[in-house]
Amino acid sequence: MADRKIEIEGSGKHCHVSRETLDILYGKGFELEIKKMLSQPGQFATPHKITVVGPRRSTEMSILGPCRKADQVELSLTDATALGITAPIRESGVIAGSPGCKLVGPEGEVEISEGVIIAKRHIHMTPEDAERFGVADKDIVKVKVDGDRALILDEVVIRVSPDFATYMHVDYDELNAAAISGANAFGEVL
Repeated sequence: MADRKIEIEGSGKHCHVSRETLDILYGKGFELEIKKMLSQPGQFATPHKITVVGPRRSTEMSILGPCRKADQVELSLTDATALGITAPIRESGVIAGSPGCKLVGPEGEVEISEGVIIAKRHIHMTPEDAERFGVADKDIVKVKVDGDRALILDEVVIRVSPDFATYMHVDYDELNAAAISGANAFGEVL
């Protein structure tokens, strides 16, 4: 196959909240503002922050929009360890049985019973790109990253949808391990 390069984006710690949780944290009817559109269509960073409280310490993080059906806190392993939370590595949205935490906003706080995860490394793909790469939804691939700290990222899940744009997402622990960012943030799907 010809070009098997994929652009890699880093995902920092962030939170997704439900409409109900946003009403408690920021006040009834509060609307998330768009600070910056993200690579995935319809997804955006907001200027709004919350404090996530773990057993060991707390940290401030951004809310991403739009609101979701369930609350979800996405951390790197380093972030989770600092907070004192033993978070499982999961696909986004797969939160059953994961630990919870306290979320604190300017107007209130919420104790979530589950939803803290370390996002499994993944590649969002359009159906057209999935066909070009010869992969299907939920396939597991490896991605080779060249450079001074070359490595192969294994257990990368493919997520295919016409609602996606084709990008690989990893957390900052993984970006730092490969010493990649900006212009050199590409890998080759093996």
